[in-house]
Amino acid sequence: MPTAPLRTEPGTTVVEATERRLPLDYYLLLTNPGDRGPTADVDGIVVEEFTRHADFSTAGLDSAGWTPSGADWWSSASFSRSLRRDREVLDRVVPTSRKKAESVYRELGGGQLPPEAVLRTYFRDHQPFATAPPLRLGPAHPPAGFHERRVYRILFAKDLREDHVTSLRTLWQSTVDGTPRSPGSVVAGRLDQGDDQFAWDVRRVGRDVAWCLDVTVLLRDGPSAALSATLHELTNVMRQHGLVPVMTERFS
Repeated sequence: MPTAPLRTEPGTTVVEATERRLPLDYYLLLTNPGDRGPTADVDGIVVEEFTRHADFSTAGLDSAGWTPSGADWWSSASFSRSLRRDREVLDRVVPTSRKKAESVYRELGGGQLPPEAVLRTYFRDHQPFATAPPLRLGPAHPPAGFHERRVYRILFAKDLREDHVTSLRTLWQSTVDGTPRSPGSVVAGRLDQGDDQFAWDVRRVGRDVAWCLDVTVLLRDGPSAALSATLHELTNVMRQHGLVPVMTERFS
């Protein structure tokens, strides 16, 4: 089933994303927990980047934050953890775009937001993730004509509102009655990226993590730049709908 192009900011497509280093993730730190209004007061900005293994599963997380009351950017692995585990912190954090972060940074007196290469130099407290061999989920062999089958689970914190579910169904042309989905999923989508195929489901999971995005990848000739770019773009679409990525696991 064809889908709408995956996009982050206007003009950024999957193909373009493969031509440069994947962009950072930006978050606003709200003054008042749960405030989602367009004029919500903001106390600061958080910038993050996941480090990846060669298969795109999560190896660790780098982050840096800035508030107008501080002397400089700070880095804290403990804050990165609390951003995903502590409900009070989660209620104050909103995923945003670099364009919006630039505007807020300027309005709070920071001037021009540094380029991403400079922002990465503020990552001083790396948060490593435990690693394990990929679990086997589904058939051991890919369908005829494909070199490899992979399954990824991308975990997210925060809750997905019903209007966000509707928005995702519209974006990925997935409806309640018209798109086959695996049990428990609320949204499904598919994408052909060159010779490779991607299919995904969004579902609610356990108590500590609110949602997950399960992605099945069929690779025609082996891993390509499109693999990391497409997984990144799918993750960013979920961020645009209010969720905070926790980690990416590989199941096969």
